[in-house]
Amino acid sequence: MAKTTQKTPQQTGKQFEHYVISRMLDANLDVYLPVVDDHGVDAVVKTPGGTWEEIQIKGCSRDKKYGNAALFAEIKCDKARPNYWFVFYAERLDTLLLLSSKELTRLVNPGAKGKLVIKFNGKNKEKGEYILEQYEKYITTDFSRLCG
Repeated sequence: MAKTTQKTPQQTGKQFEHYVISRMLDANLDVYLPVVDDHGVDAVVKTPGGTWEEIQIKGCSRDKKYGNAALFAEIKCDKARPNYWFVFYAERLDTLLLLSSKELTRLVNPGAKGKLVIKFNGKNKEKGEYILEQYEKYITTDFSRLCG
């Protein structure tokens, strides 16, 4: 029998990307994948209105050793740009959040080396882990905000 090894962070990241892309396809979006990801674009979506939207996908593992269920750090986004979106997948909460780069840059805290940090979740004894109220409007199931 082959020895089982743990996934690398890159494998986990690709797993999250493919999961989100499959959800986009389920929502009837036309999704295109760049061959190279050197501009922070994991997917490009052509909307029914004919615009092209660039998507960066970030995931947070269900593994409790990583602490918060929806804490995203080291996000690269120097400045807001048109038609540029972030999809955050909090696996432990099974929740997708969709933010434009303009919304993201307005909400985030600067992290180390100029990278951005955002924490979408709270935690208490009654609710357990949950998405904070101020971020609930970014929860998406159908990506309709992309289609404006």
